Amino acid sequence: MTRTAAIVRDIPGESAPTTRCRILATAEEAFRVVGYQKTTVADIAKTLRMSPANVYRFFESKKAIHEAVIKRLMDDTERRVALAAGAPGRNAAERIADVITVMHQACVERCEANPRLHEMVEAAITESWDVCHAHVDAIGSVLRGLVQDGAEAGEFDVADPAIAAACIHTAIIRYCHPALVSHYPDAGAPPLAAMIAFLLGSLRRRA
Repeated sequence: MTRTAAIVRDIPGESAPTTRCRILATAEEAFRVVGYQKTTVADIAKTLRMSPANVYRFFESKKAIHEAVIKRLMDDTERRVALAAGAPGRNAAERIADVITVMHQACVERCEANPRLHEMVEAAITESWDVCHAHVDAIGSVLRGLVQDGAEAGEFDVADPAIAAACIHTAIIRYCHPALVSHYPDAGAPPLAAMIAFLLGSLRRRA
């Protein structure tokens, strides 16, 4: 039994939400093994033993399937970020450092473990898919909240927390952008820990 078949077989029932999940699980595995460019809707349908027309009942196009798979990947990163941002007993600076580290780790892990899925994320960013914009906005919101927390606690001295958070977000793109992480892993970037220390130093209240 292939891994794809195992995934599909483990999800029972034929209700609309379940069928949609089966399609996404099958598509994600095909993208992981074969690559999203080489995978067709007919391939997905064949694995599921349904017609392409039935797949199109749930997704209007191949791009819609791609976007839904991308969202699953982004949701996983966002869950990890949320856990880091909400960790109890840690101040704002520590949580910002954890969030940046988690984002970098998620990108590196995907690049190393699932290069074909990583390629799909790269393409999604290039094509400006809405799901990628939503992900960037979600991460930006988390960073704004953390900088605001630090400012309110007297930990940070920033005139505009939103602008400060945007600066952090821009500065860490080098460590979180799929294309930069996969194609230029060591090109001119300081160690992540050094960048984090530099950014947090710019936020902290001077004695």
